Amino acid sequence: MRVFFKLSFLILLSISLSAYSSNHKNLKNIEMEIFRNNELIGYNYYFFKKDKNIIRVSNQVKFRVKLLGATIFNVESYGEERYEKDQLISFKSQTNQNNKKKFFNFKFDKEKKVFVINGSSYTGTAKMNNVVGNWWNYKILKSESQISPISGSVKKQIVKLIKKENIKLYGKNFKSEHYKIISKDQNLPDDKKLDFDIWLDKETGLILKVKYSKMGTWEYRLKSFN
Repeated sequence: MRVFFKLSFLILLSISLSAYSSNHKNLKNIEMEIFRNNELIGYNYYFFKKDKNIIRVSNQVKFRVKLLGATIFNVESYGEERYEKDQLISFKSQTNQNNKKKFFNFKFDKEKKVFVINGSSYTGTAKMNNVVGNWWNYKILKSESQISPISGSVKKQIVKLIKKENIKLYGKNFKSEHYKIISKDQNLPDDKKLDFDIWLDKETGLILKVKYSKMGTWEYRLKSFN
């Protein structure tokens, strides 16, 4: 009975999410604001450009955490994903975290059908069905594992649908689906584990909000898109 329930859930999840794919084809930009303990500290922007069969998704992340007037955490990151006919073919990013540089580059090997990764935390290969862990892409809720957009580390994940939920952001009401992403390997150190709550807009397929706890409560909130 439990196996049947899990199978039914996965089928429904796949159908639900696949219905959103067409809504992403005409996106030009997405603006998310970053909050820590309900205080605005930065932003995460995504920009979409089309060139024939190639789609480029560039992102900018910048935030700063202060305590008693002193900066205790500072991040600035730039990255670009490239897709060909909906297949992720490359990604690159540069990140400055508290004056420590991190990087991540990979390309899709079409013959071997794997990603070849060179990152500050991992060098090697990953299966082609991995998703880069950026918050514009609803496919992160369909994947069995995700690749860190900052360091290139690969982590297997479990995705659970918690409930349907009405939420309000920037004065607007949304009918959302609330998901939970956790690491499949629960033996990882706490600071390496995946533990995210994600709210997906049922109408557009866009991620409305991401919430997690790490030295405070963090939220990425969708402010606008077009």
